[in-house]
Amino acid sequence: MPYLVLPALIPDIRPCYDAYFAAFTTDPSGSLLLDILFPSGVTSDEFREAHTNGTLQWWHTSETQYTYKCVDSETGEIIGMALCDVFVKPRTEEERKMPEIGWLHGEQRTRAERVLDGLWGARERIMGGRPYVYIHAFAVDPKHQGKGAGSTLVQAIVDLGNTIGLPIYLEATPTSENVYFRKGFRRVPAEIAQVVHEAAVLRTKEDVEVPLMVKLPQGVYGVKVDGRKLGEVWAEWQEERKQQQQQQQQQQRQQQVQQQQQQQPDVEVRP
Repeated sequence: MPYLVLPALIPDIRPCYDAYFAAFTTDPSGSLLLDILFPSGVTSDEFREAHTNGTLQWWHTSETQYTYKCVDSETGEIIGMALCDVFVKPRTEEERKMPEIGWLHGEQRTRAERVLDGLWGARERIMGGRPYVYIHAFAVDPKHQGKGAGSTLVQAIVDLGNTIGLPIYLEATPTSENVYFRKGFRRVPAEIAQVVHEAAVLRTKEDVEVPLMVKLPQGVYGVKVDGRKLGEVWAEWQEERKQQQQQQQQQQRQQQVQQQQQQQPDVEVRP
């Protein structure tokens, strides 16, 4: 069954999040996250209307976030979605601040912040202000899982990263880790960053470790990683990017100097 990945449009908000909520509700880790972020539930018409309106408002203001839909080409049904931040230029610390959870208060907000703060902190240590693609959310309707839709959706984002030459970062779940691994993602070594949610916060029997995963652009990752640690390749790639940026900045300065010299008027000196 062929699937298509296309940019989501305004009328797609509701069906995209139909797939999102269906997938997260049936996944153990996903349902935990929904319970933390939306403790009042996600199924009521009142919630869905408010969520749809809030998403539409965000679409009118966000400068970096893009939503993609996965469509069954035979029926036209939206059966999956991916939400990505595409940071094509460096960002300041102020621009990278974690957004507030304005819809929660009291103990519920404290609980959610403890979970999200850990994820945000790890993302800062790994990616910082450098350009990259962040998969913020990814879901396939449970009725369509295991048929290739997820693989198609991941591949579309991988192709994007390869095209623009940027790494892709995400926080996987234990059930989704293999989907990303087959597409070339690798877990970030614990010595670089690690996120373990405490059982007391999640209200589970055991602590839960979050698989933090990175996919470097094809030209870097495919050539170097064989049999080596991701941390080593990551450090080398960072150094290469730094040198490239320095060279570009030097070339830009030289061009500016040349332009300034060309713009200076000739001055004739007479006795």
